[in-house]
Amino acid sequence: MSDSLPFDSAFFRQVLGQFPTGVTVVTAAGSDGPAGLAIGSFGSVSLDPPLVMFMPGKTSTSWPAIEAAGHFGVNILAEDQGDMSNLFASKAEDKFAGLEWTTKITGAPIFESSLAWIDCEIDQIVEGGDHWIVLGRVLDLGVQRDDVGPLVFLAGKYGSFDPMG
Repeated sequence: MSDSLPFDSAFFRQVLGQFPTGVTVVTAAGSDGPAGLAIGSFGSVSLDPPLVMFMPGKTSTSWPAIEAAGHFGVNILAEDQGDMSNLFASKAEDKFAGLEWTTKITGAPIFESSLAWIDCEIDQIVEGGDHWIVLGRVLDLGVQRDDVGPLVFLAGKYGSFDPMG
């Protein structure tokens, strides 16, 4: 960061941490087996064509396998899946061990316990500072659970959504 800015990266992170984000696990069928990483920077981009985006860090060790696959699955995590988020944020050797998953059009792993899923092909990758901005064209999607809310991340902690009224 520039020395001329009136803040440092820690304060930048602290302030932006006041904005809640949903938690996802982005996966792909890599050439060496399935790959995946936890992502909080996910969102919808366009209805026509249907596009979504996520932003992996440039230092991610899982992102290169997803990029090489040319496709990805987004698993929107439920409020009871904090452990899964932690697993996919880690450097664990086999993040998929013991997890139940299936595939859709692209072959990307879709966890049977996720709240919802989106199956995409990579449309564009744009450089964004220390992250990549990945646009994905949605090929298929669905909701798997309606018994719980989404996993939310706020100020460095997991939480859940309590709807008003």
